[in-house]
Amino acid sequence: MTGTYLDYNATAPVRPQARDAMLAALEQAGNPSSVHAAGRAARAQLERSREAVAALVSVTPGSVTFTSGGTEASALAIDSAVAAGVERIIVGATEHDAVWEAVAQAGLPVEVWPVDARGVADLDWLQVALARPGRALVCLMLANNETGVIQPASEAGAMVREAGGWLHVDAVQAAGKIAIDFSGLKADTLSLSAHKLGGPQGVGALVAGTRATLSRRQHGGGQERGRRAGTENMPGIVGFGAAAEAALAGLGSMAAQAGWRDAAEARCKAAGAVAPGAGAPRLPQTLALAVAGWSAETQVMLMDLAGVMISAGAACSSGKVKPSRTIEAMGAADLAGVTIRISGGWASTEDDWTRFADAWLAAFERHRTRQGAPMKETA
Repeated sequence: MTGTYLDYNATAPVRPQARDAMLAALEQAGNPSSVHAAGRAARAQLERSREAVAALVSVTPGSVTFTSGGTEASALAIDSAVAAGVERIIVGATEHDAVWEAVAQAGLPVEVWPVDARGVADLDWLQVALARPGRALVCLMLANNETGVIQPASEAGAMVREAGGWLHVDAVQAAGKIAIDFSGLKADTLSLSAHKLGGPQGVGALVAGTRATLSRRQHGGGQERGRRAGTENMPGIVGFGAAAEAALAGLGSMAAQAGWRDAAEARCKAAGAVAPGAGAPRLPQTLALAVAGWSAETQVMLMDLAGVMISAGAACSSGKVKPSRTIEAMGAADLAGVTIRISGGWASTEDDWTRFADAWLAAFERHRTRQGAPMKETA
């Protein structure tokens, strides 16, 4: 890849380990449901990959159901909770569209769980909301895809469990970037996606705890223990397993990116930018930056021209830039259309973050000059 790629939260480049594993899988025949030697070999490979994904979030392999991605995993969790008899849904104000859209189709009353100015979910509000009548499905992402803000999922999980509810955690952005202990979160279900951590696109997983009963959405054969019909995507699952294994081993090096991110953030803030979510615990490789009056779309294009690839808010299928629901929920509607996201990953270097800061500062200086206001002095 040419240029500086800092859009890992949209999708990560495929890790060499995942690529090699997928190529090897494509060379092998055998349906994992077949009983002959090739089928048994495929089944063994499938289960080894399940073990690797399970280890990433500290669960037993039987808790993992492979899906087509994080979107399907969250939809399966939400539909299963509705089938299990939840009567209402509480959804975090900064959740991903994958959760929002599934919730909107559930046919149940929905309450929006607010966040504070840092983007952190209000636990006091949740305590009051859970006391209201009706068993609740509560949806809370572990880490925000735009700001990197890490949510108090463990505390929320304890409260939801005490109230007899169901907690679904979208861990798509957090997996492979911070350590995750499913039991410690006290969640009932948790969604994952391979391509966010260096695996292929089109494969994910739903983790389900002992309190959750899954109701399959895709009917047919008995694959995935009857939870999701259809012949398994063997190359994708094998790539997911290899990426999960590499991501777990690389958590320490991922944590080191916080220093590189913070250095770039400090330079940009000194010039006049603000960093939504900076006052809260964040993923080590995610940075949101905003400048009033300078559109996110313009910033993204200028960075692309400078050879630096970033994004504006969440990536969406249309490819269009729209105001950020996350930033609006944080009480900064004036910044919703001017916030960009910079996100590193497994192959990012300190030089990548430095090149971003250099390019952004140069572009900002030109912007300020056109606006008739010189850029602030930087240290």
